[in-house]
Amino acid sequence: MKTLKILKATSIFIIIAIIVIWLVFSFYLAHKPKESFLQGQIEATQYSISSKVAGRVGEIFVKKGDFIKEGELVYNIVSPELEAKIKQAQAGYKAAQALSEETNKGARIENIESTKDLYEAAKAISNLAEKTYTRIQNLYDSGVVSLQKRDEAYTNYKSAKSNEDAAYQQYKIALSGATKETKEALKQKELAALGTLDEVESYAKDTQAFSPISGEVSNILLHTNELAPSGFPVVLVVDIDNAYLRFSVREDRLERFKIGSEFVGFIPALNKNARFKVRYISLLGEFAVWKAANKDKNYDMKSYEIEASFVEKIDGFRLGMSVLIPQDS
Repeated sequence: MKTLKILKATSIFIIIAIIVIWLVFSFYLAHKPKESFLQGQIEATQYSISSKVAGRVGEIFVKKGDFIKEGELVYNIVSPELEAKIKQAQAGYKAAQALSEETNKGARIENIESTKDLYEAAKAISNLAEKTYTRIQNLYDSGVVSLQKRDEAYTNYKSAKSNEDAAYQQYKIALSGATKETKEALKQKELAALGTLDEVESYAKDTQAFSPISGEVSNILLHTNELAPSGFPVVLVVDIDNAYLRFSVREDRLERFKIGSEFVGFIPALNKNARFKVRYISLLGEFAVWKAANKDKNYDMKSYEIEASFVEKIDGFRLGMSVLIPQDS
């Protein structure tokens, strides 16, 4: 009977001891300082591939997830209006060029011969009129003809002489061609037409859109036969090779993250650590403030944005993956 009581008391003591130990352990776990982390995510610069030319999207040569190289053709634009403008500009330039060349060459041989014949005919008439006037003048001096006849002969002579001079000037113009000012004006018109053609052709070159970087196609916003406004991004490319980590930190922990300093972050998706190097620090907006919980620090603390690049290349990472950075106690 006595042994039974001892066993019962021992069992109760053991049960009570187990309960106490469990309570103590639970209390310890509940109040154990938890490891805190700063959380950021992997990002990269995204580039928009667009065209200055408005038109319909022709053929797209890439798809989401493709890795493309710098300078690779991504898509093209079909623009019948631009093709018509090119033809207009080409025709305008050829016309201005032909007119300038014709002016610089001078008049045609036929025109020169024609003005020469007119000049010689006018000269012959002028010579005849001069001889007639001379004879009439002699007769007038002899009193044979009247003053009226002499005046008529003189008038005919002066008119014929004026016609001769005019015909001679036309002949000289035909020989020398256009004036220097006219040639310069036509030359400038030719250059203006060439500039218009170059401008339109430069737009035509932009109907083919090439990738400005080597990267991964992250999205395609328009598809074949859809209308693309001028400058609208059709394909988005992410610069994977220059990915970086971005996170924010309170100013009381900013001392740890100086420009050029390195730290280790854990990437849960890959279950591995990666080393980063701080490259950029910037103050966040006024909305991003932290209220201090410590009574010794009774002021609002600002938050700063930090960007850090990979020290070593990590295989398998994707944009948007979280990175956990242990905080020093």
